[in-house]
Amino acid sequence: MSGATSGMALTDDDLSPAQSEALEMLREGRVTAPFVAEQTGYSLQYVREQLTDLLKHGHVEKVHDGLYELVDDPRENDAE
Repeated sequence: MSGATSGMALTDDDLSPAQSEALEMLREGRVTAPFVAEQTGYSLQYVREQLTDLLKHGHVEKVHDGLYELVDDPRENDAE
């Protein structure tokens, strides 16, 4: 894989606004990219990119085709 950050956890400062909003929704349960896009007003393609980035860094898990669940909220890690 490329990218030096692949697999490394993100910090709160690394998150885009779309990622923060997706994480808020994920705290309440599993989501799909179309659901996040509909709720936030971001484009579906952009939301997919943001979820893929969260997946790459280990913060979400794809539990089924297109269905994501929260593994680790990077915003909680910064609270220490």
